[in-house]
Amino acid sequence: MVDFVHEALFYQDRDQYLAATVPFVLDGLAGGEPVLVAVPSYNVDLIRDELGAKSEHVRFLDMTQGGRNPGRIIPGVLTPFSNEHPSRVRIIGEPIWAGRSVTEYPACVQHEALINTAFNGVDATILCPYDTSGLAPDVLVDAERTHPVLLADGDRRPSPRYDDPRRIVTDFNVPLPTPPRSAVAYWFDMHSLPATRRLVTDYATTAGLTEDRVDDLVLAVNELTTNSIEHANGGGELLVWQEGDAVVCEVRDQGTLRDPMVGRLRPSASAQGGYGVVMVNLLCDLVRVHSGDSGTAIRVHVG
Repeated sequence: MVDFVHEALFYQDRDQYLAATVPFVLDGLAGGEPVLVAVPSYNVDLIRDELGAKSEHVRFLDMTQGGRNPGRIIPGVLTPFSNEHPSRVRIIGEPIWAGRSVTEYPACVQHEALINTAFNGVDATILCPYDTSGLAPDVLVDAERTHPVLLADGDRRPSPRYDDPRRIVTDFNVPLPTPPRSAVAYWFDMHSLPATRRLVTDYATTAGLTEDRVDDLVLAVNELTTNSIEHANGGGELLVWQEGDAVVCEVRDQGTLRDPMVGRLRPSASAQGGYGVVMVNLLCDLVRVHSGDSGTAIRVHVG
């Protein structure tokens, strides 16, 4: 029987962090389980130093890079590692840290909830650390809602607040912040896709993105606009603006996105299509989605 385990670790300081994470890794290695540690770089260093020579048998990932976009973590980090190994896997994943922005946070909570859907029936143990000294109390409450099991001060117990992932995704399906008045707006349909790509290319180039990142943004927007044409009354609206060093594009249409797992799971090799929104998550620094009966808005950030 496959037993998927998803735990939240509440830690207050370095000692509590290591007291939980290092035995978790060592138990996995002792049992022959492949281990992935995907945490912010400063915690990568802590765990690696504490493991010493045993760290050579562990795969490490800086989550502030590989998981900068929360929507990328399942299809780009967790699932590939799990699929790579036929045996049970053990993962430490820390997707929420004190430096996460208010803009990123709703996508983070949705990610944590959807792990329970994506890994249902998968032979894996995932431990998600939460820094109780650096994160707000409501963040810890959300962690209790997204994790069936809680671990704190060496005590492991079922979470009394654990909730249906679909309800949590709905709760955080909030309207996106209002774009700036300076945003460039462009209506598109099947005849204007080349012009849409030129608009994004010119804007991103002028904003100072590197050639590779310009290409990534154009590819992501082209996928989203094509989806709008195919699935949402033949077109929609594109908004483009700059936030700091990043270029932000928002694609709006009249369609409704009802499956929260869209973009989170790579389709099988035999599937016809379905890779496009996954690709958008893999390419962009942040992807935010708001969908309802009146339509869908998907906002991507690339810097």
